[in-house]
Amino acid sequence: MVAKVVATAYGGPEVLSLVDEELEPPGHGMVLVEVRAAGTNPIDLKLYGGDMGQDLAALPMALGLEASGVVLAVGRDAVGPAGPVQPGDEVIVHPARGCYAARVLAPAAAVVPKPANLSFAEASGLLLTGTTAVHALTATAVGSGDTLVVHGASGGVGRMLVQLAVDRGARVIGTAGDKGHAALRQLGAEPVTYGEGLAERVRALAPDGVDAAIDAVGTDEAIDVSLELVADRSRIATVANSRRGLEVGIRALGLAPGAEPGTEVRDAARLELVRLAEKGAVTVQVVASYPLSEAAAAHRELASGHTHGKIVLVP
Repeated sequence: MVAKVVATAYGGPEVLSLVDEELEPPGHGMVLVEVRAAGTNPIDLKLYGGDMGQDLAALPMALGLEASGVVLAVGRDAVGPAGPVQPGDEVIVHPARGCYAARVLAPAAAVVPKPANLSFAEASGLLLTGTTAVHALTATAVGSGDTLVVHGASGGVGRMLVQLAVDRGARVIGTAGDKGHAALRQLGAEPVTYGEGLAERVRALAPDGVDAAIDAVGTDEAIDVSLELVADRSRIATVANSRRGLEVGIRALGLAPGAEPGTEVRDAARLELVRLAEKGAVTVQVVASYPLSEAAAAHRELASGHTHGKIVLVP
């Protein structure tokens, strides 16, 4: 039997339970991975919170879209994006369902090599935020010489946006609370405090204008300021407030109804993110780890919106 976290109803973290599940041996094109760490993400809260619908047939709902670990067994023709997957391989699993578990059965297509220079905890937080950031930068066509504003720059997706945009040669202005400024400077961004007067503070830093903006925090302020600063709405994207994004005609990205899922872009980005992590161009900041049995506590911290990095679960 294998321990895993499920949501037994739609609601808050109080609906999470740790249960035992029996896993079948991996079939054709499948792999069995011993999970060393599982990354938590705001989308996990939205899935069982009912934001994406409340299909009772989906309960109990297995949670977790990314994990890192060691391959225990493989089925026939288990070939991932980097080639054949073998027992003993250290890997990242994403995208997959049910990663909040001691072991996870996943398609080989969801398995990529773990960068050797990342811990399992760090690796478990690389791909969902990383692929989201790549999708947003691709959608807004951010490249060398551009000035980009990242709202919520000290969060998980925000940190990835900053690092990837800097790697592309862009100038990045990142909004964050004062406590996040030092870390953003280390990543190559110019930090600015959010709140009243934000547009004026950004203009003072970028008097020649802003080329693109990405909302990774989900506030109306982030979208309103982006609209004020960026003339071309096709170069404004949100990964956290699709409802408002669709209303005002900017790029709404992700799994929310009406948003662009970007599946092909995100899938193709995984090996590139592994390569960038291996050369040190992107890092993952793990700020807290919890055992599977304390998934509810982890989600309460995640829901606070004040974390400056990744929260992971460790079996």
